[in-house]
Amino acid sequence: MVKLIYFVHGTTTDNADKLCSGWKQAMLNDLGKEQAVNLGNVSRERGDKFDVIITSDLNRAIESSHLAFPKENKLVDSRLRECNYGDFDGKHKSFVKYEEHIEESFPNGESLIDVENRMREFLDFIIQNYNGKTIGIVAHRAPQLALDVIVKGMTWEDAIAGDWRKTGDWQPGWEYNIKD
Repeated sequence: MVKLIYFVHGTTTDNADKLCSGWKQAMLNDLGKEQAVNLGNVSRERGDKFDVIITSDLNRAIESSHLAFPKENKLVDSRLRECNYGDFDGKHKSFVKYEEHIEESFPNGESLIDVENRMREFLDFIIQNYNGKTIGIVAHRAPQLALDVIVKGMTWEDAIAGDWRKTGDWQPGWEYNIKD
C-alpha cells in the first residue's frame, strides 16, 4: 500500500482572472505563493513525513511544491498534468465544463477519461516503485477527481458534483491509500 497525500497548487494569475489554464503555463500570483508556503507549514505542523513529493510538470505545481516543501526530495511527472482543454486552454472558466467532457474530448484536447487513464498508469508506477511509502502529490483538479474515481470508486458525475471547488470544502491535503 502507498499512502498518498494530494495537495493542489496555489492560486495563479489565470485563476484570479477566472481563466482555466489547462496545459498553459500559468504562474502563481502573490496569494498563490502565500498559500503554498502556508500549506507546507500546516503539513509540517501535523507531522506529515514524505518519502518523495511528486509534482506535475506545469509551472504552477512545480513552484507550489518548492515553496511548500523546500527540503523534500521531488520528482516531476507529466501524468499529473491538468486536463488538456485544447482550444479552451487559458479561456474563461465558463468554457470548461467537465460534465460535458467525461468521455468527449475538449476540442483539440483530452477527455476526463484520458486523464483517468494517465492517473491509472501513474498509480501503477507508484505501487511498483513506492510500495509501503508515503508520497506527497502537488497537482491539479482533473487528476484529483480521477483519484476519487479510481480509488474511491466514485462516478465521474459524483466526483465533479462533490468537488471541493464547488462545495468550498478545501483542506490542506487529501489522503488516499493506494493498494495494488
